[in-house]
Amino acid sequence: MDCTAKPDARFPRDLLEWAGHHSGGVKRLFDPASGRPARELLRTHLISRLESWVEEITSGTHGAPRILLLVGGPGNGKTEAIEHTINCLDKDLAAGGKLVEELSIRFHPPPGQPVARVVDVDAGGLASIPRPMRLSIVQDASATAGHEGQGAPALLVQELSALLEGPSEQYYLCCVNRGVLDDALIHALDHGLGEACRLLETVTRSVSLSSTALSCWPLDGFPEVAAWPMDAESLLVSPEDGLPSPAQALLAYATAPAYWLEPGECPASDACPFCHSQALLVREEPRAALIRILRWYELASGKRWSFRDLFSLVSYLLAGNPPAGQGQQGDPCQRAAHLLELDKAGERASKPRRQQLTAAFYLAASRYQHALFHRWNPEAAGILQQGIKDLGLDKGTSEARALFGLQYFLQERKGSYLPAAIAPLLESLVDLLDPAMASPDLEIEVSGRSKVLLGELDTRFSRSIAGGIDFVRRYQVLARTELDLLRRLAGADDLLSSPAIRRRNPAAASRMQRVLRDFACRLVRRSVCTRSAVVSDIQVLEAFQQVVEEDDRGQRLFEVAKQVRSLLNPGQDFEVSLTTTFGQPLPPKQRQAILVVPVQPVRARHLPTNGRPRSPIRFLEVGKGHSLQPIALTYDLFKAVKELERGLSQASLPRTVVALLDTTKARLSGPIVRDPDLLPDARIRIGMDGTEVGTSWDGSFVSVAAEGQA
Repeated sequence: MDCTAKPDARFPRDLLEWAGHHSGGVKRLFDPASGRPARELLRTHLISRLESWVEEITSGTHGAPRILLLVGGPGNGKTEAIEHTINCLDKDLAAGGKLVEELSIRFHPPPGQPVARVVDVDAGGLASIPRPMRLSIVQDASATAGHEGQGAPALLVQELSALLEGPSEQYYLCCVNRGVLDDALIHALDHGLGEACRLLETVTRSVSLSSTALSCWPLDGFPEVAAWPMDAESLLVSPEDGLPSPAQALLAYATAPAYWLEPGECPASDACPFCHSQALLVREEPRAALIRILRWYELASGKRWSFRDLFSLVSYLLAGNPPAGQGQQGDPCQRAAHLLELDKAGERASKPRRQQLTAAFYLAASRYQHALFHRWNPEAAGILQQGIKDLGLDKGTSEARALFGLQYFLQERKGSYLPAAIAPLLESLVDLLDPAMASPDLEIEVSGRSKVLLGELDTRFSRSIAGGIDFVRRYQVLARTELDLLRRLAGADDLLSSPAIRRRNPAAASRMQRVLRDFACRLVRRSVCTRSAVVSDIQVLEAFQQVVEEDDRGQRLFEVAKQVRSLLNPGQDFEVSLTTTFGQPLPPKQRQAILVVPVQPVRARHLPTNGRPRSPIRFLEVGKGHSLQPIALTYDLFKAVKELERGLSQASLPRTVVALLDTTKARLSGPIVRDPDLLPDARIRIGMDGTEVGTSWDGSFVSVAAEGQA
């Protein structure tokens, strides 16, 4: 559905409203000013399904579901999906807008009156050719308006029970979060509501991400019901061939030159970090690189960017996160111009203020690369503060002012400076993908014809900031404000190298130089690498993405399964401790009793895709027969497998991987010790000398010494 932008849309100013805590990030039904900042529908796989469903019910197709449950947390697009469905229904019924108008009135009651929990409308009566079709909409299943005194879970159970026995002309659309769904299942269990309990159990299983998830559209065993997990599909992946992903469409709109200031109009000129970010991201390559980074974060963390998260992220990257109460500085370009004025005033002042000393750092750090990878060395501020004191520096020279400015900037970054809605995601993203931690053996493209090794960049900056600037400047990959800041840091670096300063306290000067050079190298790495999606562990991330998204035949998953089998089966056997339970430490070796059984196989597990979204998680199968267990192929496990291939010792595996393997072994052990088909080939190893107890040819038990003598 194509829509035009607001005539007065002006970026980056209007991008501030995209943040999740503003009106642009929260969708309200039939309110065109809310929740759709790009002014157009962002298509997903669910949108296509809903359009097909509307065609089915309006054309009288037999077997179309009557009950739709859209399951997920806030910000996942449930309300947008409901509104689009109503618009399509109005069109296919040829209602001439009467259905939309009727529902708009119902969802916008007079001031002081809440929206009813269930909004009912005779949709068929509003069609150009009247027909029997009643529609009930629950925009938020946690609401109880009109049913005060009853809990939301109980109301959901009542509604579903009545619908299962209701007429075939009754249709029901409901947005429900997982918490209400779980509480409704508990309510049905507590009250012995058999059919409702079976339905809710099936819905809960179908919208899960487990290896045994059932068909959800239509619901397994309930052809009249369809459910859809809103948080299963990535908004960074194309829903259909030839269509951009929702994130691509959103970012393309946010950087479209038609909505940005013309060159020369920005009051901060070419020093504006927001206009500079737009100038980069309007190009296909940097924009695609940013999408790849966000997608890799999903794969590495197991989390998903919701619509609200993406709106807030785009707002933060292209318009910043202004502190509350800034007044006229709330406009991003005006804020950048104010920082520029502060910086110039600080150069002229004999005793510059703190804000004047940090202005240049904030101008550089507001570019999207540094806003995304925002964290600096937390110990650096203390080192600088103590070093300035030890060396007896003051603000009388421009070189010393750069040291004071960096110290103040790093101190202020210890406070709250990220948008609250996405702060946990941004913190986790730096931990997983920071380009400052990328391998020095990686090669990055700095121009259309030139590439450099990150290690070479590190070497230049580790010797001197001036040498690093000379090396990188010729490629013209840094913004003017970034180069200006680096030159100031280079002056401070030279100051700390001067004999007059070093003789005061050589150790303090060396510590401060390391901080300066590390900061400068991180700044350049992040600025350049983010444009090319060169991040920490990029090779592992690319390989994992291929397994999750492109490995339809299962070849790559097969290779991973072989490595996991070697992790679970030390040597040529599978071992089960008989003297401990899961989570307990092993007893001394002389008191250990280990059941040794043949190798447990590990195979790829292929999940069904009919009637449900493609699983964002790949699974393996461990064991066989009664002991068969699924194991999720997490990023941590996959990364451990790749590192083992490169020579990592198993003793150095991350704790998360060790815990996953131990849990899998424990789940296998219970069925194994009770499996009569495995026990004839099993043996028990006891004590320190390796004595083993096994079965003889006549079924009797035989003790065998470690050296093989009976």
